[in-house]
Amino acid sequence: MENPLSKRRRWPTILAGSIYVWRNPLIFNASFLSHAHCIKSAGMLLVNYAEQHGGQFPTDPRGYGNALLQFEPDEYYCLTASGYDEAVYHEAKQRGALLEEKDCGRVYIQGLNKTSNPKIAILFDKRSTPGGDHCHLIARFTAPLGREVAYISGQSDFIPDTDWPAFVQGQLALLIAAGIPPDEARRLYDSVNP
Repeated sequence: MENPLSKRRRWPTILAGSIYVWRNPLIFNASFLSHAHCIKSAGMLLVNYAEQHGGQFPTDPRGYGNALLQFEPDEYYCLTASGYDEAVYHEAKQRGALLEEKDCGRVYIQGLNKTSNPKIAILFDKRSTPGGDHCHLIARFTAPLGREVAYISGQSDFIPDTDWPAFVQGQLALLIAAGIPPDEARRLYDSVNP
């Protein structure tokens, strides 16, 4: 028979654990057990799209959210990121409605093609997460915060928050050189969450 005192002793541990999980949502998000928002898949998805469309990446005059709706619903999981839900893609696609950029977990840069500089990050996370989507379990406790990015080349990378400001400056220069208006380039990078 179990000692009734041992049940009482478990509650402080359960409470402390619950508080820790609640206070550290970045660690215990959808990527804790497995990668739920694969940036590598997203990069390859974009490259394949461009190869099938004369080198052009998807565009939509209503914004990058709707440009991403051109993919199949079973591919939406890789277009969003930690802290966001792919359900908004499914709902917008079903209704034929506008997918607001604010509802997308990743920023997508329209107006580029396969001949654009391959070092341009065409898709990147709005929010930082520990170690990115390919960092799981205990590794997330000590991993640096950062964002995952997918380049025009199809490659992906994890940019730690400490390197993010320099990365942004370099990307802004690349985007402007590629013909993206400076105000639009800054707007896209300003839309990320601190």
